[in-house]
Amino acid sequence: MRIVRKVEEIDGPLVNACVTIGNFDGVHLGHQQLFAEVAAKANRLNGTSVAITFDPHPLQILRPGGIKLISNCEQKIELVEMAGIDVMLVVPFTKEFAKTTAEYFVDEILLGRIGMKELVVGYDYAFGKNRSGNIPFLKKQGEEKGFSVTVVEAQYVGDLLVSSTRIRKLLAEGDMVEARRLLGRSYQIRGEVQYGKQRGGKQIGFPTANLRFAKEDLVPRLGVYVSQVICDGKCYGGIINIGRNPTFGEDLLVAETHIFDFNQDIYGKPIKVNLLEFIRSERKFNGVKDLAEQISRDVMQARQVLAQQSKELAISSSDKFNS
Repeated sequence: MRIVRKVEEIDGPLVNACVTIGNFDGVHLGHQQLFAEVAAKANRLNGTSVAITFDPHPLQILRPGGIKLISNCEQKIELVEMAGIDVMLVVPFTKEFAKTTAEYFVDEILLGRIGMKELVVGYDYAFGKNRSGNIPFLKKQGEEKGFSVTVVEAQYVGDLLVSSTRIRKLLAEGDMVEARRLLGRSYQIRGEVQYGKQRGGKQIGFPTANLRFAKEDLVPRLGVYVSQVICDGKCYGGIINIGRNPTFGEDLLVAETHIFDFNQDIYGKPIKVNLLEFIRSERKFNGVKDLAEQISRDVMQARQVLAQQSKELAISSSDKFNS
């Protein structure tokens, strides 16, 4: 996938460009439907599938306090590439860019720069100054200027609307199972392993890989989760505690991951942690002994969850193979 970070880098119309536009926070099942539609249209036209997004998220610029994101820009790019998109345009969003009118965006960027032939948008999409670039506007522009507009309807999983807002709420509640159903994958945090107090191994008996949260990061419900840890291309089981270490009287918010059957030095290395299932809320213990005993129980529960998931995956794979 070609990644373009400035509109000016597109120096000529793309071949039969089929375009979708959005913030795509989380790249959930609804977004994936948009990408599938765009890719299919581009394939029929022997053309180019294009996804346009913005960085930072417009609400991080326009709304005081911003917005907590399900996925950062790096994750978003990875997920869009996996969806089979040919070109991703990441438009730098500023207060000045926010003044861009919908008409200018259509004429100068979508048609003038990209050469768009077809546009695919979600059922509630709007863009441009005062969000004037809504679906009726786009359909009228298409009729006048010769491009088609396809509107993808809302996606539901059971009776749940698939939306970034709904997923943020589920993460705040610690409901990783439901969040996974709407995302189409596990919720993931990532970062470089930091040096901590090094109590995990020496005092408690459970060494941890520590990640710090940035101010703009979405922090799920504080507590302990069953996790999968991806390090150096390998996946390990584990548990992760997201919290402030009340037993030790601290206040710094960290994510501490104990990786099962693992003894490598990974300080400074990047890791990815999938949050699979909430186990319990964070709480203050009377001392190290009580904390260690609870972590032992957490580990036992997490191993059972991971074993059951492996069993279900094996059964599912066997059923597919034999069908």
